[in-house]
Amino acid sequence: MRRSVSMRPVSGDSTLPPATPASVEAAEEALQEATKGGTNLDTLVGRLVVDQGLATSEEVAHCLEQARSVETDSQRSLVQLLVNNEYVTKRQIARLRQIIEAERSGQKIPGFRIVGKLGAGAMASVYKARQLSLDRTVAIKVLPRKFSSNAQFIERFYAEGRAAAQLNHPNIVQAFDVGKAGEYHYFVMEYVHGRTVYDDIVKNKRYTEADALDIVIQIAEALQHAHELGLIHRDVKPKNILITEQGVAKLADMGLARPVSDKEMAEAEAGKAFGTPYYISPEQIRGEVNLGPRADIYSLGATLYHMVTGSVPFDGKNPSAVMHKHLKAPLIAPDHVNPRLSAGISEVIEMMMAKNPARRYQGCKDLLVDLRAVRDGQVPVIAHKDVLPSAALESLAVAEASAPAQGIPEDHSGPDRPVVRRSLMIALAVVAAISIIGNIVLLGAVAL
Repeated sequence: MRRSVSMRPVSGDSTLPPATPASVEAAEEALQEATKGGTNLDTLVGRLVVDQGLATSEEVAHCLEQARSVETDSQRSLVQLLVNNEYVTKRQIARLRQIIEAERSGQKIPGFRIVGKLGAGAMASVYKARQLSLDRTVAIKVLPRKFSSNAQFIERFYAEGRAAAQLNHPNIVQAFDVGKAGEYHYFVMEYVHGRTVYDDIVKNKRYTEADALDIVIQIAEALQHAHELGLIHRDVKPKNILITEQGVAKLADMGLARPVSDKEMAEAEAGKAFGTPYYISPEQIRGEVNLGPRADIYSLGATLYHMVTGSVPFDGKNPSAVMHKHLKAPLIAPDHVNPRLSAGISEVIEMMMAKNPARRYQGCKDLLVDLRAVRDGQVPVIAHKDVLPSAALESLAVAEASAPAQGIPEDHSGPDRPVVRRSLMIALAVVAAISIIGNIVLLGAVAL
């Protein structure tokens, strides 16, 4: 299944989609077309304007009474009367067409009242709705009828619902229900009123380092939860990270999620690149069977790169060119693109986006250690490039510990030390020097 859909209004209005100005007559004609063969127009319009808070029930009743009177015989349309009485505007009436179309798309889903359309992708549309039994707002993803006979699309649609249903985390969009009503397959989920990370990048170009870290830490925690349950997301990207009005980040769209243990699905998808080109991991591009959590870490790293630099890690004239760069091209360090970034966050991103999965973080638990360290102004110990002296010290310590077993003779020469003892003293001096240098480098990095 593809392309994801953000669960948010497509305009600044929290309930209505955008509409271009239109005459009342044109809007009314469009409304009549939308309701052709269905509900009475006046009845539907009257309910919608009240539900949307555009007019009160008393105002609608007043217009209906006018429509029945002889004096207004030439103005029997409820739409016209609502505008003439200045209860609603022409623009608001024009918007009702999209609401009605949304109603028609979801009218066969029992127990829900469609409020408006939130967005649409290539494989599904998402609507804002009211769940009547619990009196709560939800988002409903509906599979278009043209895919209702495609077994592969249907199976992936339900797989998304099953995957999301296994997860219970404050930073993951919650799944409520999945099923079929009439010709429609639907997936009911938590409604998130807010924006996406992608929206913020488009509006502001990039995030501050602190704000980006706050969001990515939340998403890393969400991924850790999913990975611990054996699920990999496979499509982490800015459009799939929603930000609530309270600043809570939520990972959305489990459409490509797959159990790590599902070998049958893995083999069926072998050789196919599932994901989004700008953020996809090299192993996904190669269509490898044994994908693991590190694929999500790479995509989260690419997302963080975009957030703090304002540019995607790799760009090209087409998706194939972009994916080739993920496989072969060296990554330009984030702090070279945005000099305001700390060396720490640049190191973390570079480790997240290592082309070889073995060189990335082992899991989100380790990643979170470094992300939190950078957030707190400390050195990311795991990713820090200058921690090499400690490895050298460890090697020397092992060599020194094994030295007695190699038959080093005892020193019976009194003040005249043998060559072996001199060599040992030199080795110890080297160890001390390396230790001092390593501490100086670490202190300098912390100071920076």
